[in-house]
Amino acid sequence: MLNAEQLLKHIREQVDHPATPRELLQRLKIPREGRATFKRLLKDLVASGALVQTRGNRFGVPDLMNLVVGRITTNPRGFGFVVPDRPLEEAQGDVFVAGSNLNQAMHGDRVVVRIERISDRGAEGRIVRILERGASSTVGRYDLDERGMGFVVPFDRRLIMDVQIPSGEAQEAEPGDMVIVEITRWPTAVRGPLGRVVEVLGGIEEPGVDTEIIIRKHGIPDAHGDESIAEAKRLGGEVRDRDLRDRTDFRQRTTVTIDGEHARDFDDAIT
Repeated sequence: MLNAEQLLKHIREQVDHPATPRELLQRLKIPREGRATFKRLLKDLVASGALVQTRGNRFGVPDLMNLVVGRITTNPRGFGFVVPDRPLEEAQGDVFVAGSNLNQAMHGDRVVVRIERISDRGAEGRIVRILERGASSTVGRYDLDERGMGFVVPFDRRLIMDVQIPSGEAQEAEPGDMVIVEITRWPTAVRGPLGRVVEVLGGIEEPGVDTEIIIRKHGIPDAHGDESIAEAKRLGGEVRDRDLRDRTDFRQRTTVTIDGEHARDFDDAIT
């Protein structure tokens, strides 16, 4: 049975221009019983960025259409670079994208970029499609504008757009609070992103908030997995005789730790 990798290989080898589904069926000699599978695979390849669908309902391989698929890294100064999935043949390195050519792409998005110029400094392009958003939530500082409308300034300044918070979507956040905001509507050419506050972390100066910010910014797991919890339950909380074999039991000694009650580890102790 035809799979996505085989279909892409056939298109690369047998079709040298963007083609309609009907033309692809004819060129690739897809039998009638395989057409449903063909349509599903075509859709999957477009979703993954392996193929690009044009406005004329034609499908083509990106690098044969002067297009590049990759993930964008934006700079707080307003421009970005697309890291290609496949190394460029015409130029080395990433594709520079000026701020005016980002077309509402945000840091971490997977995008299609059209190469518009190649110079000694490398390739430069324009975002033509966003395939996949990099993150649906972010951490930032909640504030109010001069009209009293809420917005969140992302802590990661590579997310160069503030997130507007509609009335009633701020929970109990106060101006200056660090919050987790879920993006509910992505930006367009005429408006910025909208979101809602899903968690209030507290003021930046409050103990522990800085740790929470770093955890949320980098997506660090902050809870034990189901397997770890199940294993801990199997071990139980009682020390058995077999647990003491080849070990020295110091439980009768008084030990003092300087780690706080909510420390992540208890490794500073004096006996």
